[in-house]
Amino acid sequence: MRKKVGQLTVVCGSMYAGKSEELIRRARRALYAKKKVQVFKPCIDRRYDEEMVVTHMGVKHEAIPVVGVLELSQSVEADTDFVCIEEVQFFDSSIVDLVVAWADAGLEVVCAGLDQDFRRKPFGPMGDLMAVADEVVKLRAICITCGRPASHTQRIIDGNPAREDDPIVLIGATEAYEARCRGCHKLLKGKRRKSD
Repeated sequence: MRKKVGQLTVVCGSMYAGKSEELIRRARRALYAKKKVQVFKPCIDRRYDEEMVVTHMGVKHEAIPVVGVLELSQSVEADTDFVCIEEVQFFDSSIVDLVVAWADAGLEVVCAGLDQDFRRKPFGPMGDLMAVADEVVKLRAICITCGRPASHTQRIIDGNPAREDDPIVLIGATEAYEARCRGCHKLLKGKRRKSD
C-alpha cells in the first residue's frame, strides 16, 4: 500500500482579494469528496462571527477558533484528512513546522492569509509558509483608487494613510483597510502626532 501523500497550499494576497472565499471553496470541495475537514481561525478574528470564517460578501463556513499554535495542534482530530487555517498571518512562526509536519504525515493543509502587512512587509510567518508550500495561490483585488489589479493593503486611520510606525495588527474591514495597487498605496513617514 502506498503512503498517503499530503500537500501544503498557501492562499495569499491583499485584503478583498478573495482569500477566505478560496479557503471556503477548497473546504467545501473536500467535503464533497467525503473527506474529514476541519477549519480553524485565530480567536483574535471576530470581525463578522466568532465561530465562522466569513467572507466580506457574507459567505460563511464553520470554524474552530483557537488561541495559538499549541491549541491548534491539539485540536486536529486523528481521522481528519483536510485542514484549513484562516488568517494564518496572526499565528507565530511555529505554525510553519506544524503544517509541514501535517503535510509530511499525509494531511492536505490550506493556509490563507495576508502575505503583506499595511507597510508592504511580509506578514508574520507568511514568507516562510510560502517558501515551503507545495502550491502558492496569490490572489489580487481591485485597487479602490484607480481600478488596476491590487496586491497591497492600505490602512486608513481617520481618513488618512497609516504611518510606518503604527501597530501591525489592527483587526478591521472596510472601515480601516482598502485594496491598493503599487502606485496608489501610501504610507506616511514618521511618528503619529497626538493631533493626527
